[in-house]
Amino acid sequence: MVAGWDWDGDESLLRFDDPAEWDAAYERGEDSLGSAAIGLAFNCSLAEASPRIVRAMQLPDRHQRGFAFTAAGTAARLNGELTPELYAALRAEGPGRKSIAGFAIDDTLDYVPFRQLPLWLKWWKVVSKVLDKLETWRLESVYAAEDAWKGLRRRRS
Repeated sequence: MVAGWDWDGDESLLRFDDPAEWDAAYERGEDSLGSAAIGLAFNCSLAEASPRIVRAMQLPDRHQRGFAFTAAGTAARLNGELTPELYAALRAEGPGRKSIAGFAIDDTLDYVPFRQLPLWLKWWKVVSKVLDKLETWRLESVYAAEDAWKGLRRRRS
């Protein structure tokens, strides 16, 4: 543990490893709790980090909430699982490309075995794969049309 954590956004918070100090900082209303939640994800057990990550996901500062969702993605990467509370927080924020939880959900889908995912996340994995394939087909057809148009323009010249 580093004595006297710099709560003004110092990158040393990525080494944060004291759940009790995180709780005390939360009660004091410190800044950078989301950044410290990433440190907890790296340096503490999932059981210790999870409730604090969930609380950080509800912070009023959008940037710190974003860091809390990064912490959830980090926890998924490191542990290959998440707690039911973290799954619930991700679901509450919602999947999708514009969601603050998007990258955390993507990390969860990449690092948690499919059979361990909750049903809503299994469905989202299927939906996102279909959407990705449709977007690929759309782009391929756009590129083909552009190439055909360029070819016609060259023939006319």
